[in-house]
Amino acid sequence: MPGTLRAKILPDRQRRSLDELQQDLDLSSGDSRSKQSAFWTMLTLSAVIAACGILTDSTATVIGAMIIAPLSTPIMGIALGAVQRRRTTAAAFVALGCLLVMLIGAVASVVVPQSYDLLTNGQISGRTSPGLLDLISALATGFAGAVALARKDVAAVLPGVAIAISLVPPLVVTGVCAGQTAWWLALGALVLFLSNLFALVFAGMVVFTVLAYTSRATGRRTHHRPRRAYVMLGLLFTAVLLPLGANTLATVLLNAWTLRAKSAAERWLTDSPGAAVTSVDTNSRTLYIHVRSPSGLPPIDGLLSSLKGNIPDGIPVVVDTTRGQQISVGQVGE
Repeated sequence: MPGTLRAKILPDRQRRSLDELQQDLDLSSGDSRSKQSAFWTMLTLSAVIAACGILTDSTATVIGAMIIAPLSTPIMGIALGAVQRRRTTAAAFVALGCLLVMLIGAVASVVVPQSYDLLTNGQISGRTSPGLLDLISALATGFAGAVALARKDVAAVLPGVAIAISLVPPLVVTGVCAGQTAWWLALGALVLFLSNLFALVFAGMVVFTVLAYTSRATGRRTHHRPRRAYVMLGLLFTAVLLPLGANTLATVLLNAWTLRAKSAAERWLTDSPGAAVTSVDTNSRTLYIHVRSPSGLPPIDGLLSSLKGNIPDGIPVVVDTTRGQQISVGQVGE
């Protein structure tokens, strides 16, 4: 069965040799000086581009940074080294590369005013609250990337893999948020990166094992699976799954509370002719109620009374009017 699956995924005529794969993924082999020079140059430029794209909230710029980022190379090098049970320098390149990117993000945060709400930036808010779907997407992307590396005829999909897997942008967001002392947001972005990192390594290990890249450089075939590496990776996955699962659960609950809050706000505006609730959303665990009203709003105490029992006590509530005014209502249960 494994042989049949391997033949379907990777026909012999399209298979890249182990030496070719190692040359691409091992930055310390072959012309190591040129490889490492290219790696650090492109990673630095990618981080700068990502920082500019994130701070200007430009999706196109961030995508450009993803395409040229070379961080997935040593990450897949970790996977290949693990299935071969040999020591590589890939983990060191990944660790130092992460520190470099986060440092660039922290330096870029200097231009951000202290009063700036980081969560109003879609490039930041979208990377500080990861969920289980992000992990599933990263796993699928990792499998696609590993297969593309092993086959000669699908290398053209690698730019798409670079876009699908988010590596440099979350690290830049981690640095920006840390530079602004928004530690909780920085942790969220770091968890997103770590989930993507572990997903890539896990997918790479599975694919390289199935495709029989477990033979050592000498060409001898080993029948010993890298069980210890899989156990360690499983433990790390569990550590990442806990916050991702908790955040996913929190998102589901917030969506339910949002629907209840909209109904409560509509009841609050019943006696205000022409007034309506346009939308209700959450941002950084704060409930924002967007209303349209041709005249004044009813007493705010009525809104808090209407919300009581529909959402948990202690959630901050802000009313955003069409006149550009934001009214901090307070917290339910106060």
